[in-house]
Amino acid sequence: MIVQLAYKHELGVNNVQRTLLRKHAGVSRFTYNWGLAQRQELYENNSGKNRYTNAMKQHRLLNSLKKTKFPWMYEVSKCAPQEALRDLDRAYHNFFRSLKRGGRVGFPKFKKKGRSTDSFRLTGTIRITDNRIQLPRLGKLKMKGKNHTYHGRILSATVSNRHNRWYVSVLVEEEILSRTNSSPSTVGVDLVINKLAYLSNGKIFENQRHLKSRIRKLKRLSRSASRKMKGSYNQAKAYARLNNFHYRIGNQRRNTIHQLTNHLSSNYGIVIIEDLKVANMVKNRKLAFSLQDAGFGEFKRQMEYKSRWNGVDLILADTFFPSSRLCNNCGQKKDDLDLSVRIYTCECGYSCDRDLNASRNLRDYPLFEMIRKLTGRWIIPKTASNKNIVVASELFLQSRGSNVSRLKTPDGENVRSVDLSNKSDVGTILDETGNEHQNYTDLIRNV
Repeated sequence: MIVQLAYKHELGVNNVQRTLLRKHAGVSRFTYNWGLAQRQELYENNSGKNRYTNAMKQHRLLNSLKKTKFPWMYEVSKCAPQEALRDLDRAYHNFFRSLKRGGRVGFPKFKKKGRSTDSFRLTGTIRITDNRIQLPRLGKLKMKGKNHTYHGRILSATVSNRHNRWYVSVLVEEEILSRTNSSPSTVGVDLVINKLAYLSNGKIFENQRHLKSRIRKLKRLSRSASRKMKGSYNQAKAYARLNNFHYRIGNQRRNTIHQLTNHLSSNYGIVIIEDLKVANMVKNRKLAFSLQDAGFGEFKRQMEYKSRWNGVDLILADTFFPSSRLCNNCGQKKDDLDLSVRIYTCECGYSCDRDLNASRNLRDYPLFEMIRKLTGRWIIPKTASNKNIVVASELFLQSRGSNVSRLKTPDGENVRSVDLSNKSDVGTILDETGNEHQNYTDLIRNV
């Protein structure tokens, strides 16, 4: 399998190299703004096809104007303005595509010095030797850290400045072996605010609350920055300290989530998580701060690509799956469960931590989904006349050694226990429910 991987390293540069990097970033920003202004002018002053242009046409026009209007562009690599126009072209395509799909991508905006991130992309001859990278017009730059050997073709290098630190992201096209995770274990993961994640096997990952635990320092830095004279050098230093604080918190949060996702993608063959709509959840002003501090959206993003790399089968449970209100022992659902209730107690005698119960229900999501396809609800029915429903329900009850009474027919008679060793009956129900996931069948057969 051929994939494109980006390796990011911090650069160790001197003052001369730092000045040249800023020149490249400035040319890239200027070209982007120039191209955006020209596109807007064409759209307002023309009609038909003359209102539109593309990156190639704009690059040709820019080359014709360099000698007379922009001679200082010759101090930097030609790749910087060329890639900036390509980024602008991609931004336009993303905007119009999102309009058709009802997305949230906004119209391209002008970049302001000091507000936007200083960055530029280079292509062409890029070489890496030991701990140095050779870039066009920049020469050899020192890279911090180790392991700078890549097994593939280098496509480009993106240089960026974050809080006065310069980084290079090397995009490499590599061929990796299609790995299949041999672990037969299945785990359900319930994301919560008080304890970052509950696993169905009882393991708990703590929520470090990186920002909330340092909220006093954030307030102090914010007050210090707001009290400085506007436009002064002291104000710039105060905002630099505040930005560095946020940058450090973000790195710590991503590191915590990387530890969790690495554990899941390395030790389990099938991982089932909730398909949370974080953008809708943060509309609750009482939970918005804690939700964003936990980084639920980043967790889903990391799990999606790490599961592909490690051969893990990632299943996204339905957004409206009532994992917290379902009993994992008998399959019944509570009509209401207040958030303050932390222990789940059912009439069948089952009692468990509500978050652990939710993670176990996520582990058994394929069984609940099979019941929903047959009955229209995520609840184990108390009566059943359809043999398929009986088989599906018995799969759920017998798989956990449940001691609840067996299903009853509409006449009140007990339904015979289903022999799960009869794979023909189980296979029939699995085929008729139309499994949407390739491993549903194997997963349910082996519960």
